[in-house]
Amino acid sequence: VQRVPGNPKYRLVGLAKLCKGKLSICNKVCYAIGGAPYQITGCALGFFLQIYLLDVAQLDPFYASIILFVGRAWDAITDPLVGFFISKTSWSRLGRLMPWIIFSTPFAVISYFLIWFVPDISQGQVMWYLFFYCIFQTLVTCFHVPYSALTMFISREQSERDSATAYRMTVEVLGTVLGTAIQGQIVGKVGTPCIPDPLLLNIGNTSSVAMEEVNITHDTGSLTDTRNAYMIAAGVIGGIYILCAIVLSVGVRERRESSDLQPEPVSFFQSLKLVMNYGPYVKLIAGLLFTSLAFMLLEGNFALFCTYTLGLRNEFQNILLAIMLSATLTIPFWQWFLTRFGKKTAVYIGISSATPFLLLIIMMESNLIITYIVAVAVGISVAAAFLLPWSMLPDVIDDFNLQHPDSTGHEAIFFSFYVFFIKFASGVSLGVSTLSLE
Repeated sequence: VQRVPGNPKYRLVGLAKLCKGKLSICNKVCYAIGGAPYQITGCALGFFLQIYLLDVAQLDPFYASIILFVGRAWDAITDPLVGFFISKTSWSRLGRLMPWIIFSTPFAVISYFLIWFVPDISQGQVMWYLFFYCIFQTLVTCFHVPYSALTMFISREQSERDSATAYRMTVEVLGTVLGTAIQGQIVGKVGTPCIPDPLLLNIGNTSSVAMEEVNITHDTGSLTDTRNAYMIAAGVIGGIYILCAIVLSVGVRERRESSDLQPEPVSFFQSLKLVMNYGPYVKLIAGLLFTSLAFMLLEGNFALFCTYTLGLRNEFQNILLAIMLSATLTIPFWQWFLTRFGKKTAVYIGISSATPFLLLIIMMESNLIITYIVAVAVGISVAAAFLLPWSMLPDVIDDFNLQHPDSTGHEAIFFSFYVFFIKFASGVSLGVSTLSLE
């Protein structure tokens, strides 16, 4: 258009390019549905794995903390490696990212189910859970990293990517609602195998031998029902995982033209240096890091806190649903807010708004009504924490591409390292947190 301003043919080519960047609502919905498996499984593991290992598998808290820490640390390590391998993957008929999503799905579902299975072995339970937890984290990384990077390959238009991200975050929060509902409601139908408070009161300060006898004579039927409930929930979640992967692969087309040229050969450490020397990206990671730490710690300890501190054993799954439903309903509000007042302003207001409510629930006596009020307020903040950092990352990558026009194909590296720092730090924090409970 600039070279031949008066030629309508060139104007039509420009319009065609612009139209190619537009996404239909169906495309956005199918793309968004692909984000549900990671959130559903992550929510179930985050809220329930700790209490499952302690109360159902009946592992020592030390070993439970080791499983959580090593699994999260391994998960963090695999992110940049998978991102680098994806950036070196050649284009195929299905694209460059989509094959990773398709072929990792069945193996991820199998390993996820085996995490919630109690093996009938006297020795080696710790290695069982550690092995399958790490395997699942690797496979879900092979799904989530290319899915996240797909944001850059569905459209050139920033407004379209922001809109698709809003759809994605809405579905991802709905995924956490679904994961909480499935896991919480199915498991909540049976009683958690735990010593009742009256028995503890009667035992008083008796010897550890007496306590062990109480544990041995506790109703084993309740424990069996609870184990079966966890496996049923895992089967349902695994089926949803597969369904969402099919919808994503069928309903979304990876646009090769969005990546321009094939990426030039760059080593892993060269890619790392390029990405980590880019100032706006480092600042975005630093801001996201501490926010994620706070919400990961809340997620990992919330079930135990509601059960044993607030005394709301039969309500905590409903409280979780209140948080996630609140987050789901307020994502459209934050999408409007960021277009009206800017993304950074939305971050400042949205994420920090949860702080006074979290302090309130700790400082006051246990009260169900106040707990639900806090849950709704935290959900509003969770929506901002979900939407805004992921909405800002494509902008940072666009800016990087403008400043480094000769270095392309680093999208997967950006997204994988983005997740790496969150996961590693959260793994350390959850490991220390769980170990302190011993």
